Amino acid sequence: MPEPERSTEETRSTMSRETSAPELERTLAAAAAAARPFAASTPAERAGWLEAAADALDAEAEALIALAHTETHLPAAPRLKGELARTTFQLRLFGQVLRDGAFLGATVDHADAEWPMGPRPDIRRVLVPIGPTLVFAASNFPFAFSVAGGDTASALAAGCPVILKAHPGHEELSTRTGEIVVGALAAAGAPAGAFAVIHGFEQGVTALKDPRVQAASFTGSVPGGRALFDIAVSRPTPIPFYGELGSVNPVVVTPGAVARRGEAVAKAYAGSFSLGAGQFCTKPGLLFLPEGHGLDDALREAVGAVAGQPMLNERIAQGFAHKLSELRQAPGVTTVVDGTHQGESFTPSLLSTTAKEFLAGGEAVREEHFGPASLIVTYSDADELIGVLDTLEPGLTATVQGEEDEADYVRPLLPSLTRLAGRLLWNDWPTGVTVSWAQQHGGPYPATTAPTTTSVGTAAIERFLRPVAWQGFPDALLPEPLQEQNPWQLPRRTDGAR
Repeated sequence: MPEPERSTEETRSTMSRETSAPELERTLAAAAAAARPFAASTPAERAGWLEAAADALDAEAEALIALAHTETHLPAAPRLKGELARTTFQLRLFGQVLRDGAFLGATVDHADAEWPMGPRPDIRRVLVPIGPTLVFAASNFPFAFSVAGGDTASALAAGCPVILKAHPGHEELSTRTGEIVVGALAAAGAPAGAFAVIHGFEQGVTALKDPRVQAASFTGSVPGGRALFDIAVSRPTPIPFYGELGSVNPVVVTPGAVARRGEAVAKAYAGSFSLGAGQFCTKPGLLFLPEGHGLDDALREAVGAVAGQPMLNERIAQGFAHKLSELRQAPGVTTVVDGTHQGESFTPSLLSTTAKEFLAGGEAVREEHFGPASLIVTYSDADELIGVLDTLEPGLTATVQGEEDEADYVRPLLPSLTRLAGRLLWNDWPTGVTVSWAQQHGGPYPATTAPTTTSVGTAAIERFLRPVAWQGFPDALLPEPLQEQNPWQLPRRTDGAR
């Protein structure tokens, strides 16, 4: 079984802020001890705890943003300011989820002697917390997918203690954010051990293997995520592992869109794939354009106008430069805009190939390039386009830039796009994932290791819950969500009716 590859940043972390073995044991023991009282808390209590954490983070916003800027090179405004606002918003949104109560899926089937399958006993079903959860923080979102990010928020909302494995790319920020969250939860009355931050490569692997950990989540690379996934499912007692790994996020532009607003599409596309130096999991990595599109000049102008941006760290910069070099050398690939770099700062690169060459191009043209680069693929007709789409690895998103009067042209593409992604976009761009009730941020492997789930939006809480059915129990022994008088006044399905 392969171990996750240790990055340069992980190596550095062993020389700086690494959790000791005794400290890790105390953290695991505390999370296990907190599991029962945390699970026994009411949704309203947990909502208050999450809101307290959000308030505490907002109160320290200025200092946190400055620290994040120093460690990640990301601009303080609007990027980091907006990302911290997103982080505290989603903590509060999960408070709304908790107060709503529908997330518990409470269902009551009363005993029925006339049930067509034979006499039915009284059965009542509800979701319960899965237990202590290990969260691996991401490199590219130091707030929203990190210490107090969406995985942490949704697991805490579910009633699960969280052990957060900090990313070595922003150690100091992770430590400070963790201190704020721990303090806020304690002050609000959450059980001791409900949340903790750990540091270190080996510590993350050790925690993942520990039998007290009942679920894990991850945002990062395919090799690292896959290695952790293999550990999680190969334990003596396997656990669910919710990994978000890689995605190329194809964008299809129809002939009608080219004819009516091609220059606008070119400009918006350049802005999307270069946003944040291309370090978004939803970055559009492939742009499908009809042959003879005539947008080369517009694309060169739009991409050439984007200033150089620093990458998150040296390892990511080196990895991107290597992958970009392989893409440039792939057969049939030509350069539209030849980006430059100085140190860890890159201007965007744009390359192009044909559908026929793409099909013969191997991994270099198909895999995700985490950085400011994208590949145009020209197609001759809808049949050729569908043929290429059907060979792509699944991802997080698939986008169509088209016209409403092209419905007959677009409709045959939709099965292929639906196979590819968990979120389909019409005349929009994938680099913007709002946090909402209907959001879906996931997809088939290698986009995620659990294609039935989402890591963004209120449905993310479902990853950290499991169903339990209670058959024949007296009312006094049932959990509150299933008691006959419904003391929490939850939305429930009773005898098949909502």
